[in-house]
Amino acid sequence: MKINSINIRSSNVRTRENRLGSITGYQGDLANLTRQTRCGQVKNRERCFSQSSTCLSSCAISQLTRIMDVAVIYHTPAGCTAVAPGSTVIGEQLAVKVGKKYETVIIGTDMNEIDTIFGGLTSLREIVLKTVETYRPKALFISGSCVSGVIGEDIDGLVTDLKSELDIPVIAVHCEGFKSRIWASGFDIADHAVLQGIVKPPKEKRQVINFKNFYESHRQEITDLFAGFGVKTQFLYTNSSVEDLSHLSESLATVCICGTLGTYLGNGLESLYGVPYIRTLNPMGVIGYEAWLREIGRVINKIYEVESYIERERAIYLPQITALAEQLAGLRAVIGMGPGYTYEVARVLQELGIEVAWAAAWHYDYKHDNGQPPPAMDFLDKHAANNFPLSVADQQNFEVMNILNTQQPDLYFSRHPGSTVWAVKQGIASVYVADEYMIFGYKGMLSFAKTILDTVRNRSFEKNLAAHTRMPYTDWWYRQNNDALLEKE
Repeated sequence: MKINSINIRSSNVRTRENRLGSITGYQGDLANLTRQTRCGQVKNRERCFSQSSTCLSSCAISQLTRIMDVAVIYHTPAGCTAVAPGSTVIGEQLAVKVGKKYETVIIGTDMNEIDTIFGGLTSLREIVLKTVETYRPKALFISGSCVSGVIGEDIDGLVTDLKSELDIPVIAVHCEGFKSRIWASGFDIADHAVLQGIVKPPKEKRQVINFKNFYESHRQEITDLFAGFGVKTQFLYTNSSVEDLSHLSESLATVCICGTLGTYLGNGLESLYGVPYIRTLNPMGVIGYEAWLREIGRVINKIYEVESYIERERAIYLPQITALAEQLAGLRAVIGMGPGYTYEVARVLQELGIEVAWAAAWHYDYKHDNGQPPPAMDFLDKHAANNFPLSVADQQNFEVMNILNTQQPDLYFSRHPGSTVWAVKQGIASVYVADEYMIFGYKGMLSFAKTILDTVRNRSFEKNLAAHTRMPYTDWWYRQNNDALLEKE
């Protein structure tokens, strides 16, 4: 498949707005958005007021610091390196879980006023050489920032010079935060750096599946699952080494737990090296899991093994899931998540008989790098039980709170703890879908249904907290229509 949006010869990555036509402002409903998607008429609507969101740099840096044996030089003032402690601690903790040693370092260049006026490339070069001498990384990423980007620091030129001096891969990472309002662009930037500087052309085909995820909480379960199909698993990027990543082009296929997280890497490996990217529903719920497994089976020629597994697992879990769905039927829910989960969770809730009263995604990709719409949106367009209201909210908490106050749902689902806390303060029972594998497969679907049932049966915490919390939102605000904050179409 020809994918024109990925140019490995350039160190820069086009943002999701420019590359995919992604948007951060919309309000309407499922039918209208899918119609505009089919016609290629999705238009972003600007806000007259906006709260803070997430910076794409933190997404890019956190991805690269998951790799076991690299150094990340962040050319930025000290404040931006606030992402470093969290990324490092998570990397260390996840390495311990699998018996590995985490040796990655992230170093900020601490740009000051003098650097901003006269440039900081000289000190950046010194920091790079000292880092390599001290830590001996297997690869080096030099990342730009808003400040280095504004003053036009020639990081690409420095990288070209260093490649001739150092015996390790040196890769420029252009993750200036002002480039995009869509923080998921940071995932693409990290993937691009790995594709450009670390992945090597294939020498032989290996019985391995590349698996892109965040925190690999189900590492052993996934390993056992694919082992049953006769293949090994290469998890990305947590606990992977530079050597591991250099062989990604030799794998049988690439899969991902989240379409937003993995679309750039998957499409890039397919476009550059012919590694098939599994483009199906995410493996959440029964329908998504089975579609995902069957496509994997088709691609790696393990159809019989996959069908045998599905038959065995269905017999165990489907009766239990069905029984729980009968108890959940009729509940109403609001969803607020990134787009890789919002539309997938909407689909899963409808599998359980729960009505989606509203879905708010932090951005919307009307197509992916293969030119096709996200599979979950295509599925909802054809199979949704109802045409629910839908918005693109860019983590705008004040909009989500207005939606919750208006809809008064039985449940609120979010993957970001900030909005979950505010929903609970309104007295609304909330489920924090923190673990990316919370709804993975049959077992995950059963556990998810049980969690929902437990949540709606005991609402005392939400009621007590709401009774003793004074919200900053006035009655005047709650009477406003969120659509009024967006420019007219």
